[in-house]
Amino acid sequence: MKLCSFVVDGRPGYGIVTEGGIVDLGRRTGHASLRALLAAGGLETARGFAGDRPDHAFDAVEHAPVIPDPDKIYCVGLNYRDHVEETGNVETPNPTLFARYPASQIGHGAPMIKPLESDMFDYEGELAVVIGKGGRRIPVAQALEHVAGYACYNEGSVRDYQRHTAQYLPGKTFFGTGAFGPWMVTADEIPDPSALHLQTRLNGQVVQDTDLTLMITPVPQIIAYASTMLPLLPGDVIVTGTPGGVGSRRTPPLWLRDGDVVEVEISGIGILRNPVRNEV
Repeated sequence: MKLCSFVVDGRPGYGIVTEGGIVDLGRRTGHASLRALLAAGGLETARGFAGDRPDHAFDAVEHAPVIPDPDKIYCVGLNYRDHVEETGNVETPNPTLFARYPASQIGHGAPMIKPLESDMFDYEGELAVVIGKGGRRIPVAQALEHVAGYACYNEGSVRDYQRHTAQYLPGKTFFGTGAFGPWMVTADEIPDPSALHLQTRLNGQVVQDTDLTLMITPVPQIIAYASTMLPLLPGDVIVTGTPGGVGSRRTPPLWLRDGDVVEVEISGIGILRNPVRNEV
């Protein structure tokens, strides 16, 4: 089952994506958002509406981030060896975690905003994990039981701000830089996220291409580690890291420019597509 969040006629909503369009779950379940549906354990209830006639054409709505209002967004840095090598870093025994704020996110089709302050705007195609069942100190062996689903993420990074200090956050949470979508595919359809393949394209040119088996810290271990600090909650998002091929490490650097189009495609999930626009 594919689930998305959107805005239509100025009203936020969420629903099931079918071949014919979007079945509006907000009109049917009584839960105000996809996060609220997950918190109520409502995925099975939602499945009962999957055969309903769609309420909206997929291209007729404004797409929001899959989870517009997560309590937490954890991002993982340096989680592929080729990216570790291209950045001149070394592997660490535990995953490198940093935070991104919900207000930095955009949905499928929305413009990624190159900020006024920088010309060093970079792409990062990644797998996003959406938590469905909360918990703290989750054992690795049980971690995937806590996943509601998976989505594509483009963790747009403002590299000069990222390098201002040893802390990543300034370059990782600028307004309009984190693209998240086009939908979440529920975990029952993806029993093993490591079996997926990720590709990022810039104006049709492949710039990143990897199997998720190449993650240094796989999804279950990331979930277990992240859950030691704060309880994970339904709707929390974990963005699992980008492979090698980022624009900042190319010669010459390949920065995002106004008018570019970036696509992140993950097998079994779909294609997240966003134009790039200068901030005005």
